Amino acid sequence: MTFALRFCALLIVAISAAHADEELNDRFDSDTLVIVSSAPACYHFDVFLALDYEQQRRGLMFVRELPQMTGMLFVYDSSDYRSMWMKNTLIPLDILFVRMDGTIANIAKNTEPQSLKSITSVEPVRFVLELNAGVTDEFGIDENSKLIWSPAANE
Repeated sequence: MTFALRFCALLIVAISAAHADEELNDRFDSDTLVIVSSAPACYHFDVFLALDYEQQRRGLMFVRELPQMTGMLFVYDSSDYRSMWMKNTLIPLDILFVRMDGTIANIAKNTEPQSLKSITSVEPVRFVLELNAGVTDEFGIDENSKLIWSPAANE
């Protein structure tokens, strides 16, 4: 493991998640993850965890704003092709489809709010991460980046 990856992994332990949206706080557990960009640079994100079917159905629908370093991580029991849509989602998002090892399979950038268009992974993935639109470009997050989330690292 490179120094950058070790450093980023330590950030997960050291940083606790804090969120402004009380409705999301009431419906979802939260955690912190780190993305190591291909720059390389580390970015930590506070994420709401969509762990079960009902949470995954709800996602970020009806959320009017999301702090820049906040997102939602959809955690599935197994890897499969994943499809998302923007129904009742009021803000544009970057959607990252993430393999079990934390590498990024593909990114759908600047998705259209309230669209019924299906946004699909290009291969089976275990996680889907939704971030504010533009975050991936701003921080140089691409298919050469890696997501580090401690529960995923222990599987």
